[in-house]
Amino acid sequence: MKPRYLLITLAALLLGACVTSPTGRSQLMVVSDSQMSQMGLSAFNDMRKQGKFVDAPRERAYATCVSHALIAVLPPPWNAQQWEVQIVGDDSANAFALPGGRIGVNRGMFKLASNQDQLAVVLGHELSHVVARHGAERVSDTMATQAAVAAGTLYAGSRGTDTGYAAAALGLGAEVGILLPFSRTQESEADILGQRYMAQAGFDPRAAVTLWQKMGAQGRSKPPAFLSTHPSSGNRALTLERQAQQLLPVYQQARASGHAPNCRM
Repeated sequence: MKPRYLLITLAALLLGACVTSPTGRSQLMVVSDSQMSQMGLSAFNDMRKQGKFVDAPRERAYATCVSHALIAVLPPPWNAQQWEVQIVGDDSANAFALPGGRIGVNRGMFKLASNQDQLAVVLGHELSHVVARHGAERVSDTMATQAAVAAGTLYAGSRGTDTGYAAAALGLGAEVGILLPFSRTQESEADILGQRYMAQAGFDPRAAVTLWQKMGAQGRSKPPAFLSTHPSSGNRALTLERQAQQLLPVYQQARASGHAPNCRM
């Protein structure tokens, strides 16, 4: 395809697939929810076949309790979806939620998140990625970036520039200038939404500050903030602390109206 036609196709793609996230942010979306659900279920089933999940009934029941309390306050259709929770045999502190209604919690997360409120911080954050369609956005961004790099490479070749050099330069520029900043934006958005959902579900939003302070104190080697896909733990804690104060009335009202989870392991 000629560079001009490829660029026209890319422009049509970008103009025709813009949606709005739950926080009002504009998103590029060229894949459907059903496609993402199929991808999520496939990935989860692959983990099952590979033996990633472990038989941990106490941890699974505890994570399911917290998850169900959060799912109940999600917007439709996610609040009506059947969600499966599994425990991953991994000692690192991590968790995930996938389109299609699947949640995985690493065994190591229970060592870091010491109560239901702190576990709700993590699970609320991961569920927010699904609600905000961040997975579909990432796929869409990657598709658009690949198309742009291909168009730029073809154009550079038509101007006598070495196409291999051009592709490498454009690829690096796309990664630093587009994909990673979008990822940091998505992480911050998931923080905001997740803390909101946990307060609505009756979990203390102040636990978000405590959890990220604990993560920051782990002292692991991290990439520079500019190239990190997550906001720094310090910046994260400050933002979450400000929002926690705003969400305290929401949390108190939720508890008073019967949203009072009591999840224990």
